[in-house]
Amino acid sequence: MAKIENEVEHDAICQRIEELFQLVDDNTPLTDRNLIDLDLLSGLVEEYEDEHYPIKTPSLVDVIKLRMYEMGINQAKLSELLGVSSLHINDYLTGRSEPTLKVARDLSLKLNIDANIVLGV
Repeated sequence: MAKIENEVEHDAICQRIEELFQLVDDNTPLTDRNLIDLDLLSGLVEEYEDEHYPIKTPSLVDVIKLRMYEMGINQAKLSELLGVSSLHINDYLTGRSEPTLKVARDLSLKLNIDANIVLGV
């Protein structure tokens, strides 16, 4: 089989991968048939899932909200942290406007958000 064609095949191969996980470990020789099968089947599943279930880059708004949650801060605290008005924070979080370059830099540094996400790259 060169490619997984449908969900039925995908599910069957995933089930087989689960079985193979029980048969191999870090000490399994690279020449072991089960380890080779696991490697090949995992590659097929990865290709299928990349095509049918791509993981998209999160939006800046989603990442800001996640960081706010993780840091336990609200819009007012974020406003203080970034040195901008609460109105601007609200505009960023609702998508009405985008942060200036200075605010984008501060978002990246102070909230530890990847610059590519901040810049929309």
